[in-house]
Amino acid sequence: MSGSIRNAALAFALFAMTAGAGAAPAKYPHKVVTLVTHSSPGAGGDVFLREMARVLPKYIDATFVVRNIPGGSGARAIAFVATSKPDGQTMYGTTPTYVYTSLLSSPPKTYKDLDPIVNVFMDPEVAYTRANGPFKTIKDLIDHAKTKRSGWGAANPASLERQAAEQLKAAAKVNAAVVSHEGGGEMMINVLNGTLDMGVGEYQELRAQLAAGKVRVLATFNPQRIPKFPDVPTLKELGYDVALEKFRGFAAPKGLSPEVIKIWETAIPLVLADPDFKKVYDAEALIPSFIPHGQYGAFTERFAQNAAAFLKSSGVIK
Repeated sequence: MSGSIRNAALAFALFAMTAGAGAAPAKYPHKVVTLVTHSSPGAGGDVFLREMARVLPKYIDATFVVRNIPGGSGARAIAFVATSKPDGQTMYGTTPTYVYTSLLSSPPKTYKDLDPIVNVFMDPEVAYTRANGPFKTIKDLIDHAKTKRSGWGAANPASLERQAAEQLKAAAKVNAAVVSHEGGGEMMINVLNGTLDMGVGEYQELRAQLAAGKVRVLATFNPQRIPKFPDVPTLKELGYDVALEKFRGFAAPKGLSPEVIKIWETAIPLVLADPDFKKVYDAEALIPSFIPHGQYGAFTERFAQNAAAFLKSSGVIK
């Protein structure tokens, strides 16, 4: 995140925390709000929204329910939200997937048909392998891929994980096969059984297998080391010019009122400062990254431009 966005977000967060300290939940135009995700149950996007749904009612006077609309690499979910009423009753959980889907295909609705409202987190992306496998480091993995067939797993084709794997493949100058999956669960099975040498995923999806000692994290794609895993190196440190961040926030149908936008802008810093919720997201290695509405649209567009440039340079799109 750029310094100007970071400073603006910090200033707004401090204001919102002061203004909202000890206050009752903000009145909202609806008693039930649907949070839509393209993710399947248990995937990172689904987990993010379900955890938010539990804490949001402390700051917004509504009940939040999660609706999973998988299919079309996110296209169905985007279309559902884009054609909903812009009244605050339907919100979309943003991730890079909704940008990639728009770039890689011709869906009826794209990320440009939604209004990015606020960002909440950056989600660490990591390269991992099975703990009982032959690879102890990224160098081991790359050396193997230089001389032998190697399969690397990623989420659906319209995902940051797919781009992460492709960028590492290009930076390392290897010809590994990047295999897409509909979700992290299927990919995890293929990493654990040795079908894939490496997978790219989010910490939330790895947490149980990490705790059980079944997977090993080799490196992070984030620009900086993950606070929860200070011993896990970044790929940049290891000499590979790859650095990506996965954003998580909210978008809405275009036309949402300034009053409703303000409620979300005020609530999210309070949510991030909530001590009970902080324990939850710290445990999942999520990095708080509040971006208010005034900057989130520009942030999303810059991300889309950078993604399009990579996809064009790698020959994926024209």
